[in-house]
Amino acid sequence: MIKKFATAIFCFLGALNANAQDATAIVADTVKHWKTKGNASFLFNQSTFDNWLAGGENNISGTIGANYDFNYQKDDISWDNKVIASYGIVKTRTSSFAKKTDDRLELNSLLGKRFKPESRWYYSAFLNFKTQFSKGYEYGKDAEGVEIRIEYTNFLSPAYLSFWPGILWKRDDNLKFNFAPATSKITIVDKNFTLPEEKYFGVEEGKSMRYELGFNASAYYKLDIMANVSFENILNLYSNYLEETQNVDLDYQLNIVMKINKYLSTNLSFQTIYDDNAYRGFQIRQVFGVGANY
Repeated sequence: MIKKFATAIFCFLGALNANAQDATAIVADTVKHWKTKGNASFLFNQSTFDNWLAGGENNISGTIGANYDFNYQKDDISWDNKVIASYGIVKTRTSSFAKKTDDRLELNSLLGKRFKPESRWYYSAFLNFKTQFSKGYEYGKDAEGVEIRIEYTNFLSPAYLSFWPGILWKRDDNLKFNFAPATSKITIVDKNFTLPEEKYFGVEEGKSMRYELGFNASAYYKLDIMANVSFENILNLYSNYLEETQNVDLDYQLNIVMKINKYLSTNLSFQTIYDDNAYRGFQIRQVFGVGANY
């Protein structure tokens, strides 16, 4: 299934690449080399039910997030940096705990040098770092039916660090592909979480780190489909040469921003991950709401 999904993604990206080749030539900005863009948002939701026969549970939730680009272009040098951060919690009347609805921190840095002037091909070097802000729990109930929780993840447990040299094709800040056949990927965990005869995010018991070497392909495509509506697509594919090469790790993100006015917007974030070292199946995260936007 993962092979079919990855093949479909590559076909989609190939179509984008073919269309992008018809675009106009790159125009160098000789005055302003740094470009900063992005948005910060706060989504809030609250529901109250009193003698409501249709059913419902009182709850309050909020999510704060930021998605910013810091891009540099001068002569033959391109340096693109992206920061994605979000954190959300929800508290319901019947639960003893406030639970996370979102928790992520991701940093990306892509440095490129053109093959030759006016070319869209670059020699590249890439760094990606992912982790979370706070503890994550598995929830359940004890013998008396009281809700309990067991700590399972934390800040830097897990954390993923990937870096590699590669080849970059870049039309502009909104469309680019990077291919790296010799990617180092390091998984960092708290060794106190590992269990005998089990692997914690692929890390063996008693250890705090796992090293992988493999092939990485990444793509970024942002499209303004109409006024004040943007679709941002981020795709990463990875195959480990050292173990189970046929298992392709996938991380796809879709961020949709529909601006109502300067300060209000509707935001939709969707992410799916396939990484059999963490979970043998697709992980899916989706956050939707209307909130304050900057």
